Formats: sequence, structure tokens, C-alpha cells
Amino acid sequence: MLYWLVTSLTRAQKQVLFLLTDIAMVVLSMVSALLLNAAVNPDHPPLEQLIPLIAATGLAGAGASWYFGLPKFTLNAYDTRGITRTAGFAAISAVVAVLINKTMTPQLSLPLFFNFGLILVVLGASWRILARYLTLEIYKRGLNRMRVLIYGAGQTGQQLAAALRHDNKIDPVCFVDDNPTLQSQVVAGLRVHAPSAIPEIIQRRSIDRVVLAMPSSSPPQLARIAHKLRTIGCEVHALPSFAELVGERELRKSVTPVSLDDLLGRNRLESELPGVSHAYSGRRILVTGAGGSIGSELCRQLIACKPECVVLVDHSELGLYNIEKELKDLTAGMTIVPVLGSVLDANLMARTMEVYRIEAVLHAAAYKHLPLVECNVLSGLNNNVIGTKTLAEVAREAGVERFILVSSDKAVRPTNVMGASKRLAELVVQDLATRSTGTRFSMVRFGNVLGSSGSVIPLFEEQISRGGPVTLTDPKVTRYFMTISEAARLVLLAGSFARGGDVFVLDMGAPVPIKKLARQMIEGAGYSVRDDKNPDGDIEIEVTGLRKGEKLHEELLISPDMLTTPHHKIMRAQEGYLSEFEIATALRELRSAIHSLDEGQARDIIARWVEHGEDEVDASEAQRV
Repeated sequence: MLYWLVTSLTRAQKQVLFLLTDIAMVVLSMVSALLLNAAVNPDHPPLEQLIPLIAATGLAGAGASWYFGLPKFTLNAYDTRGITRTAGFAAISAVVAVLINKTMTPQLSLPLFFNFGLILVVLGASWRILARYLTLEIYKRGLNRMRVLIYGAGQTGQQLAAALRHDNKIDPVCFVDDNPTLQSQVVAGLRVHAPSAIPEIIQRRSIDRVVLAMPSSSPPQLARIAHKLRTIGCEVHALPSFAELVGERELRKSVTPVSLDDLLGRNRLESELPGVSHAYSGRRILVTGAGGSIGSELCRQLIACKPECVVLVDHSELGLYNIEKELKDLTAGMTIVPVLGSVLDANLMARTMEVYRIEAVLHAAAYKHLPLVECNVLSGLNNNVIGTKTLAEVAREAGVERFILVSSDKAVRPTNVMGASKRLAELVVQDLATRSTGTRFSMVRFGNVLGSSGSVIPLFEEQISRGGPVTLTDPKVTRYFMTISEAARLVLLAGSFARGGDVFVLDMGAPVPIKKLARQMIEGAGYSVRDDKNPDGDIEIEVTGLRKGEKLHEELLISPDMLTTPHHKIMRAQEGYLSEFEIATALRELRSAIHSLDEGQARDIIARWVEHGEDEVDASEAQRV
């Protein structure tokens, strides 16, 4: 009821109410002054004779109140300036009361009017302060206010608490501070707690948000605190100092973004790669792994070629939903077909190719995260090898014109299961290419793709945002990098260049040292690297050691023999492959190992049939021994 009354009054109604209250305070102050005078003066006239004086003073007080603008003052804005105006209103009312008394009988003494002015100052200010407090309490009970815990009881935290007290939607609950001398004390009206009490405070006092009011702390330190608090399940925000907000100091460190050319170690090639519209315009294309980073970029570039139909295949419901929605928002009239399923489902793939009369297949579906595949050997080999074999055979039987496999530089002399699975997939496609008369099979092999899921760039970005450390497996490790758009364009170009059994690679320049990349990203984010030369730096680069099966340096070619293509940045590798009998034997043994869940046998198979490189983790351990 009270909340409705407070919020339903118009501004004009509130001004009238404030004016009437000021008049009441004038009358009450005059009556109080008269009663005080009567208590000490036996000759004081009866109160009934002074009613005209009281009424006239009330009307004069109304004019003085309006003159000083007191009814227009909102309760929330009533501060020192408002009290000063209240004092002026009381003084004018007292002076006018003296003048009115001169025209009436009986005459009263001047000290009585002085007392009247003092009482009116107290009552005029007190009723507003009390009304403000009551109104805020009514708002608090009527609104669902955000409850805020302030981390940092210093100057910025105190200023924040004072500011939030004027906000009807936010309720500052308490402080938390690392300084032991402040803990258990009351600062700015709020109790200060130790950081160890945060989980209990958040639960017991229903905290909605934590605000970090520690502008003197370094950004990485704030990021670490914020990350720890978010794990508790609370929203966290950082506040700069008020001096920074008004420009006394720089608001934040200067951030120099790292250019893609610096990350790649070369110039970008998008502008140098020719268009491919002629090869896909009006065609019916199937893309596997369409919801992944490479697959989705392939789809975006494909729709620019205006194909007749694009079929999206993915076993991730969310990934498939996102890319289908994006493509349908970008296109009008083009047929976009989502197929939720696995490339291992031969019947589904065959029916899909038959129903939509597929002319080209871009096979980007694969498990590619090295440590995960190393821990899930059978799943990785089944999806990457048997899935490729299943899809490629279905494509050949359906009369598909082109089949392009997206491969990886980790397939070159692999030291891990993921790389071996991609090399076996290449060998499967090369074998089919030697026996296919209608379908042209080809492969595209490239290095790490910037921004793709599982790549090092998003990992570094996430670690930097948490305040570090940035983890590096080895200071000497290097990698080839390319952009997602370069990778997608290369796949599409390979389809137009393919003659059958081709392995295409992109000239990606020199490999990039990952330690240099980590340093560039830290400094590009506005931080400094903490090391022996700079112990006071912001973010440390931590060396964790090579993971099992990981190489120091990746390669793109098994054999140095290369052939040219219509574009000088794209090369066709000349590489050996297994015979039809060898491939059949390898696949039969692999299926048997997967069916019997024999991981050891599966590892033996890839060791027998795939040319592998030296396991650099094991080699480094041997050197230490």
C-alpha cells in the first residue's frame, strides 16, 4: 500500500504535499515557540488570542517555502544545499512573523521569534530527512533490488558505496578487503569482511554481484580474483577509480592489437587466392562437419558462389542449428538442408546424396583435438578413418563428381593418434582415387587455423583474460598458421584444380615460434610479460612440457617432390601410398580392433601402416636418462 502510494503520486501532487508539510512545520514551530515562552513568562497572553498570528505566519511560511524552491526539491536530492535553503526559509518566515506581529496585539518579544526560527530550521530539515529514509525503505521493500558486495574498502570502494545509496535498484550490502586492519570494522556504514568469508556471505546474504573496487591492482591480479569469484557462481565486475573516469589518469593501458600478419609470420593470402565461383555455381554441395570452424567457413564462402543446394551434415545439434540459421539469414531462395547424423551412417549418407543429387562433397568432419584423441583412440580412429572410408565409398557409388578431404599437417610422419588417423584417411582417399573413374578424389593439407576450435589462439586469449599464466608446452615449439578464410578458400580451390589423388598444400611461409606468439598476444592485450628480466611484469609464460605425441615442429610434406598448380601459392605434393590390398588389410584389422575395443591392437595397426616420426616427448625423456 505504501509503495503504491509513494510511486503513484505525480510530481505536482508531491510538490503540493511538500508545501502543505512546510506550512504545518511553520505552524508547529510557532506553537512550540509560544508554549516555550509561556512556560517562562507568566504574563504571556493565552494561545487563543494568537491564532491570527499563527495563521498569518503559516501563510507567510508557504510563500517563503515556494520562493526558496523547497517543494521542488526531491527527497533523494536533499543535501547540504537543501538544508541551507531550509535555513533561509526559516529566517524569512521569522522576519515576516515579526513584521506581522507589529500590526497585531498583543505584542510579543523578539526572542520568541528567534526561537521560532531555530525550531523551524530543525523541523523543516528533519521531516525531509525522515521522509527520505522512509521512502527509501519503502522502495527497498517494493523493488527487487540488486544486492552488491564491494571488494575493496579503500577510497574507490567508499565512493562507490556512497553513490549506490542513492540508487533505488541497488543495495550495497558489505565490503570485503585483503587488509587485516580493516576487517571486522565498519567503513562508510558497511561492515568489512575477509575474502575467505565471501562464499558464506554470498549464500547467507543473497549477493547478486561482486564489484571489484581496487583500481590500483594490476589487471591480471583483478582477472585472477574475478575468475575465482565466478567459480563460486556470482557475477563479477571491475570498477576503475573515479579519478580515472574523469580523466586525471589514463582510463586503461594502451592496447596495441596484434595484426594477423604478425601472427601468421607472413602476409595474408585472401587477396592473392583466385575466386572459385565457376566451380560451384549452380551445383549441389554436401559439407560434412558443417557446424565446425572450418566447415562453417566453407559454407559461408560456398553461398557466395551461388550453388543450387547446400546440404549441411553434422552430429552436433547445436553446431548444425547455428550454421543453418546463419546461412538462411544470409540467403534468400537458396536450398539449405540440415542433416543431423554421422558420416559413419552409410545408409543416411547414401540416401542424402541420392535425394539431393549431390555433385561435390567437402569432408571436414573429424575429431582433431590431439590430447582428446590420444585419450580416446578407438573413437578417433573410427570417426576419422572409418568415417572417411564410409563417406568416400558412398560418394563414389552415388556418382559424385568431386570429393575433397580436409587434412592436417599432423598427418605428416605423425607421432600421435590424431595425426595417424588423418594420414590413414589420406591413404584411404588416395587408394579410392586410383580406382575411381567418375569421382575425382583430392586432399587439402594445412597447418593450424587461427581461431578454430581447439587452436592455440583462443586458448591464449582465455588465459590472458584470466590474468595468466599463459601455458607453453616447449620454448622451441613452432607451428604453421593460416586464417580460417584462407583454409576454406584453399579447400574450394583444390576442388577446382583436382585431377584425382592430389594432395594440395599452401605455401604458408616460415613456421611461427609459439613463444613469440604468446608474447605478442600478451603485449597486444596491453600487459607485460613476467620473467627473470621483468619480475614485476603482469602475465607469466609457463612451460608445461610437450604432451604425449606432440612434435616440436610440424611438417607439410612427406616427400620434397612437388608439382605446380594454376596458382603459385598452392602446391601439389608427390607422395607414395598403399596398395589396394594393403589398405584393405589395414582397414579390416582396424575394424576388428574397434569392434573388440582393443586399443593396443589399434595402436599397433597405425604403427605398422603409417610412416611415423620420432616421438619427441619420449626422445627428450631418453636424453634425460
